[in-house]
Amino acid sequence: MNTPPHIGWYLSGFSDGEGSFNVSLRQRPDHRLKWQIVLTFNVAQRDVTNLLLLQKHLQCGRLQKRSDGVHYFVVTNYVEIVEKVLPFFERFPFQSESKTKNFTLFKQIAAIIYSGEHLVPKGFMRIVELRERLNEGKGRKRRYEKQDVVRDFERILRNQTSDSVIKRRR
Repeated sequence: MNTPPHIGWYLSGFSDGEGSFNVSLRQRPDHRLKWQIVLTFNVAQRDVTNLLLLQKHLQCGRLQKRSDGVHYFVVTNYVEIVEKVLPFFERFPFQSESKTKNFTLFKQIAAIIYSGEHLVPKGFMRIVELRERLNEGKGRKRRYEKQDVVRDFERILRNQTSDSVIKRRR
């Protein structure tokens, strides 16, 4: 969609103040590295008008409503993030230093995922390192921190090493 500049800059400014870029980690025994990375761009607001406008011009995402009456627009599909969300905010850059920094980190993480590098330990850990610098400051809540992933990876590597030693002895 060809977003008119006045709408694009309006949505960029709105997202600069109300939006967030997040990278979540989830333990997933069915994944090769036992972890899943989830990228999220979201904007929350009581008035749904601007969220509908974002959805229209980004041509992706979904709208949801929390029990407290707050609506939010959310995009979690990494292909839509790479192909729609990132180009939109590259065309209409953020003005604040903090959002620009978070956007740059988020964009680097998205590129690693889009290339498939996150499927090997080195690429995965690169994302974990970048994630440490994302949304720094008070109020940041994470279920899993870097040390949780490192501890888990060390355990997995120990088990793989002992399994290969056992197999060689047989």
